[in-house]
Amino acid sequence: MKVVDPQGRTWRVSRRWMPWRRKSSTGDWGTGPDLAGNLGDDPISMVIGCFAMILFIPVLVLAVVVAAEMLLLLALLPFAILGRVLLGRHWRVEVREGWTFAWEVEAGDWAQSRRTIEHVAQGLRAGMPPWQAALPGQPPAGQPPPPV
Repeated sequence: MKVVDPQGRTWRVSRRWMPWRRKSSTGDWGTGPDLAGNLGDDPISMVIGCFAMILFIPVLVLAVVVAAEMLLLLALLPFAILGRVLLGRHWRVEVREGWTFAWEVEAGDWAQSRRTIEHVAQGLRAGMPPWQAALPGQPPAGQPPPPV
């Protein structure tokens, strides 16, 4: 669920389907220079092109690692869903500011997690931090609240 607080920040409140959060991220790479399109066919251009390829190798390796993690998550997703449904694993409600992780709480079964999502969304719309909206009157258990 996407929520906008009174300060205009966008929050996302949702269930976390996998038992863990993703670890790798590509970040914000931007557009970068177009070296390959502006090179000629002389020896200096070849040296510049080789140097650019050496610089590009870490980016390529990172892209392969992120793609492999995504494929692994997709392969494990049916088992995680079956584990939650058949074994009664509790759902975790995750709050992200934009796409950046901000806070999470264990919410119980499907219906309880839905109520928690609605409480957190209402609290965020009212300008409250997510941990106050999810647990009114109680301090957050297990993890400190992030700075706002």
